[in-house]
Amino acid sequence: MKNVWCVRAEFGSYTNNFVNGGYVGVGYNLNATLADVTTRDELNVLIRKAYPDVTSNLVIGQQAGQVARFLLEMKEGDYVITPTADTEWLRYGQVNNKGYWFDSNLTDGCPYRQRRGVTWSEKKLSRSSFSVPFQNTIRSSLTVFAVSQWDEFLTTIKAEGHVSQKNHSAYDPYVSVLEQVLELDDKEFEILVGHLLTALGFEESQVTGKTGDGGVDATGILNVANLAKVKVFVQAKRYKLGQRISASTVRLLRQAIPRDGQGAFITTADFQSAAQEIAIDPDFPRIGLINGRQLVDLLVAHWQDIPSEFRDRLGLRMGLVKV
Repeated sequence: MKNVWCVRAEFGSYTNNFVNGGYVGVGYNLNATLADVTTRDELNVLIRKAYPDVTSNLVIGQQAGQVARFLLEMKEGDYVITPTADTEWLRYGQVNNKGYWFDSNLTDGCPYRQRRGVTWSEKKLSRSSFSVPFQNTIRSSLTVFAVSQWDEFLTTIKAEGHVSQKNHSAYDPYVSVLEQVLELDDKEFEILVGHLLTALGFEESQVTGKTGDGGVDATGILNVANLAKVKVFVQAKRYKLGQRISASTVRLLRQAIPRDGQGAFITTADFQSAAQEIAIDPDFPRIGLINGRQLVDLLVAHWQDIPSEFRDRLGLRMGLVKV
């Protein structure tokens, strides 16, 4: 099995350096080669020397652990993911046989001297197309970490030789839950989405769907510890499983979003790739896309915060298992 790693590039600042140079890199004030290092204990010593003012063993251990993953655990053939600067896209590639090297010249403008060769795919992946748990994993503040949703990633990129674990079972819990959600009528579904917005931390959530609303079915205000407030205009639509929502449908929602707001399209179906590109057009308010499987992820995470009437109406219990 190939492992899947995420290696950050300073919030995407050096992602293009990674891709254009055919490598991933880390720094950690380690300004000499690590070619002869074979244990994490050795890295602990080197990290402590690199950060003489840090007295916390926990901090030193965390830093050394990330370098150990990069240097000792990452193997040829493993996959690497690196988020882009705008966080909307992920670049990915495979660790190649060039191996590890120490770059003493830094001629490409990237300050990370510790490097490993990677063959990058020409394709980029939309971060929003992955499950909610996967997206939460990618948000980790660590620089180097293993991606636990490796099966989802390898399935998405159609990795050679990979057989999805989901193929071993005829039962798909996502489909089972979505079939129950589709039992709701349009208004009930809009109200469910309104409750979900509240569960996610939105204030003043309300269902507004009516004729002439431009596709907006609900609104909510996300207040992040009084540091920032964002009003979100949501379209909530039930579509049959297997359908893929077009770019033109998403574009219609964009016309109803004020310049200082953001949008969200929540559905039981999925989105065409062109719709995903329209949703993050930098010249317009951003639209977050939540497909059916991501909707189920959110319901699982916030099930207890949904009013009991709706939990009963859906006929599901904790874990979203059919009653």
